[in-house]
Amino acid sequence: MSSLSRELVFLILQFLDEEKFKETVHKLEQDSGFFFNMRYFEDMVTNGEWDEVEKYLSGFTKVDDNRYSMKIFFEIRKQKYLEALDKRDRAKAVEILVKDLKVFSAFNEDLFKEITQLLTLENFRDNEQLSKYGDTKSARGIMLAELKKLIEANPLFRDKLQFPSLKNSRLRTLINQSLNWQHQLCKNPRANPDIKTLFVDHTCGQPNGARAPSPVTNPLMGAVPKAGAFPPLSAHGPFQPTPAALPTSLAGWMANPSPVPHPSPSAGPIALTAANNAAAILKRPRTPPTNNSAMDYQTADSEHVLKRSRPFGISDEVNNLSVNILPVAYTPQSLGQSSYSTDDLPKTVVMTLNQGSAVKSMDFHPVQQILLVVGTNMGDVMLWEVGSRERIAVKSFKVWELGACSMPLQASLSSDYTASVNRVMWSPDGTLFGVAYSKHIVHLYTYHGGDELRNHLEIEAHVGSVNDLAFSYPNKQLSVVTCGEDRVIKVWDAVTGTKQYIFEGHESPVYSICPHHKENIQFIFSTATDGKIKAWLYDNLGSRVDYDAPGHSSTMMAYSADGARLFSCGTNKEGESYLVEWNESEGAVKRTYHGLGKRSVGVVQFDTTKNRFLAAGDEFMIKFWDMDNVNLLASIDADGGLQASPCIRFNKEGILLAVSTNDNGIKILANADGIRLLRTVESRTFDASRVASAAIVKAPAIGTFGSANANVGTSLGERTAPAAAMVGMSNDSRNFTDVKPKIADEAVEKSRIWKLTEITEPSQCRSLRLPDNLTAMRVSRLIYTNSGLAILALASNAVHKLWKWPRNERNSTGKATTNQAPQLWQPPSGILMTNDISDTNPEDAVPCFALSKNDSYVMSASGGKISLFNMMTFKTMTTFMPPPPAATFLAFHPQDNNIIAIGMEDSSIQIYNVRVDEVVI
Repeated sequence: MSSLSRELVFLILQFLDEEKFKETVHKLEQDSGFFFNMRYFEDMVTNGEWDEVEKYLSGFTKVDDNRYSMKIFFEIRKQKYLEALDKRDRAKAVEILVKDLKVFSAFNEDLFKEITQLLTLENFRDNEQLSKYGDTKSARGIMLAELKKLIEANPLFRDKLQFPSLKNSRLRTLINQSLNWQHQLCKNPRANPDIKTLFVDHTCGQPNGARAPSPVTNPLMGAVPKAGAFPPLSAHGPFQPTPAALPTSLAGWMANPSPVPHPSPSAGPIALTAANNAAAILKRPRTPPTNNSAMDYQTADSEHVLKRSRPFGISDEVNNLSVNILPVAYTPQSLGQSSYSTDDLPKTVVMTLNQGSAVKSMDFHPVQQILLVVGTNMGDVMLWEVGSRERIAVKSFKVWELGACSMPLQASLSSDYTASVNRVMWSPDGTLFGVAYSKHIVHLYTYHGGDELRNHLEIEAHVGSVNDLAFSYPNKQLSVVTCGEDRVIKVWDAVTGTKQYIFEGHESPVYSICPHHKENIQFIFSTATDGKIKAWLYDNLGSRVDYDAPGHSSTMMAYSADGARLFSCGTNKEGESYLVEWNESEGAVKRTYHGLGKRSVGVVQFDTTKNRFLAAGDEFMIKFWDMDNVNLLASIDADGGLQASPCIRFNKEGILLAVSTNDNGIKILANADGIRLLRTVESRTFDASRVASAAIVKAPAIGTFGSANANVGTSLGERTAPAAAMVGMSNDSRNFTDVKPKIADEAVEKSRIWKLTEITEPSQCRSLRLPDNLTAMRVSRLIYTNSGLAILALASNAVHKLWKWPRNERNSTGKATTNQAPQLWQPPSGILMTNDISDTNPEDAVPCFALSKNDSYVMSASGGKISLFNMMTFKTMTTFMPPPPAATFLAFHPQDNNIIAIGMEDSSIQIYNVRVDEVVI
């Protein structure tokens, strides 16, 4: 939903509240999910209207959305359960237990068992933890205070707890202003018109009296009408005729969540239906006014695109560019061909990598630009370090949890346990990558260096083939976007795998997706095999655009690196291929590039680089175009052996190009800077941790920009240090004066070569002392949680301490930082996680602990029994394996928290299964 449509909902809420439609107000709050009425919520909780409480909450969150939501629903259902027990209504309590509380057993089975045992007590207050439970009224009050804290901390309620500050009867005011404007447009306006309906636009009949005042002799805006009634039209003063808006960009027609205030009505009507009429705006530009050609009328939807009045003498096409590009940026004369030449294209074959099966998709790492992930038609995923020509990791197609798959997928795999990779893609920060397979499945892998790819998420995303995959950041949260043979686009949380959005509307399989953003507007382009292109916002209101790809082709879309220009490339059923640039504001092709051949099979693949060049794999060659010239710039065969429609991919700087061959290999092409980069890498020995290494050297520059005196940054706070301070693994200092930094955006500057940095100054480090109000003891073990949100310590007295960083304005991510001190955290019960140390000498013990992958459990020992603790409650789940021998090292199985490896002081290793409480090896 667009920003203006959202604001209209708030205006309707205000109107309904003023008109005393109370039930309707709360129903709209719930249905829209825009405003959570805390006072209404408090009243329902206080009165014990539990069904209504959950129904209202369902408009904003669900039980499994996050840990805050889970806690909210749990507290409500627990209170309902305890009240039933207090009334001796065992039948009702059992019903609540089975229907409402059972869902939480999957997350904490012991807690559910403990709640169930309350049924056996004559008075549940006999339970130690509930001994202070008072009467119903006080219990509800205590719970309500806890719920309010959880709601305020829940990110899903962010910006939904405060109603916008509005003047009284704002919707009436806008209607009056609209009526005045309509009256002013009447050919024969009457002095005192009688307006009896809002269902149709107002028009005056033939004049029978005085003519209405002219807009030329009256102020643009008069006094604001008083609330409660429609004042005479003359109360506002007539509206000046409004010039029409110039065509807006895609971001403009989709929405406008701009933080700046909306223009007052005097600037013209606010287009509340702009988002719903996107296709019309795209296909038909509005005509600028004739009475003032230098004047821009800025609607709220186009305000962020049209920052200033159009100067005389500049064409419409130039003025339709995005705001971050100067009006002359795309004119061929202004760019200066000296800035770029064909020598900047990577055309020299520097190596061939033997993949072993046909390449289907490739992607270079966004930061470490000599890392290349490749997917094949056999379902293999390989990670290459092209600098050393080393294949550092391999994953073959395998369903991780077959039992959790749908029956159609299980049936398909039982007859043919193979799948092809359709797409591989790195996340924007390079910490994980996704793989879309030809059978239902999407895999996400994490990579933090070395030769280890860790399984992160397995998602059964679609019925049939998953045709494409991409990453996006709706609501500032990393998400995975997928599309498939089932004609659907879906958006998933990249951390939890939770499904966030489903977009339906295509009539054929969805071929590709292209998430993008304009300023703070997030949207997705999708293309289908029938040649239809649609655009979606992250809501459930359907597609905003529906138009045809050139030649009704199966098309892929891509933006230039700076996000300013949109291109597509595809092939139709007749084998005709089209490479075009789009005019976003018109929804029409801006230019069509010549030089693509006709093919009998396959779809042409393409890529963009440097905000300047296009490349496509076609007719056993790589073809290049200048973005501003429709004619073919160059074509190369890369020494022969390419596929008919080879898969191609540039690295981020555009200095390397990977292209697939017909003998199941990959050729790496480079320009002069790419060759220099690869030689630099080859001439040094790298630490096995690779990506985790701290040294950073900017990639060689392209073009003529920059200074010859390049500084090299370190990864510690992105500080810069003189080149002389850089020391390699072999302690060889290098003079970097021949490396020219490219002046580019911040994202491009993250392109670096691996080197280690020698830390020589205290200013290169930051420190923070963790607060501790418990007994000060020597720290025996220390670890960051896997999420990076906390630090866990084990002291010599066998007590664990957990520090968590709060999420607030100073630390929006809640990650560990030296900019803000963490808090020593304890559960409300005040208990401590304390290891068994009976019959042991703490001085002789070897303390050890391990965290589960999801940070929910910690397993620990301090010379005595091994303890398993719940990290949320600090409760001891179980203890086992008393010494001797004592445990000296512990490790959770990476895929099953119930399997634990235990290293013993007698040098033996045992595998323990928590489920059956026995050693299995």
